[in-house]
Parts: sequence; C-alpha cells; structure tokens
Amino acid sequence: MGHVAVTDFSASWCGPCKFIEPVIHAMAGKFDHVGFFKIDVDELSVAPMPTFVLLKEGKEIDRVIGAKKEELERKLKQHGGG
Repeated sequence: MGHVAVTDFSASWCGPCKFIEPVIHAMAGKFDHVGFFKIDVDELSVAPMPTFVLLKEGKEIDRVIGAKKEELERKLKQHGGG
C-alpha cells in the first residue's frame, strides 16, 4: 500500500486557511505516515480555499474543500494514513 500525501492549496490572505493551519500542523505530527505539503494558490490557480488534495502513488485519491478538520481526519484514516 502506497503512502498518502495531503496537498494544502492556500494563500496568506485566506482567513479559513489561517484558521486551519495549526490543525494541519497537529495532524502532521499525528499522522506520521502522511506527507503534508503546502502550495500557495497565488502561484497556481486553485479555488476555493483551503483545498486539501490527498494523493497516493502520485494520483489524486480524494479531496476536502474547506477548513473541515473532521472530514480531513476521517479521509486520512479511510485511505490508510494512520
């Protein structure tokens, strides 16, 4: 089974992105088999924000749109992240 990665598409000016940031840092410590990556949408066109894309073996397996802690944590567990 491949590793799970979460890509956080956010921006420094995004209120919900700032709100969820400490939660994501905590999840990164909790799910030690998951890679967490942050991408600034001002450099790439992604909307809405925050958007979290879960990848496994380089392919998108799921996504969470919005600052939804419980949904992101549930999907990480569902896809073998811990």
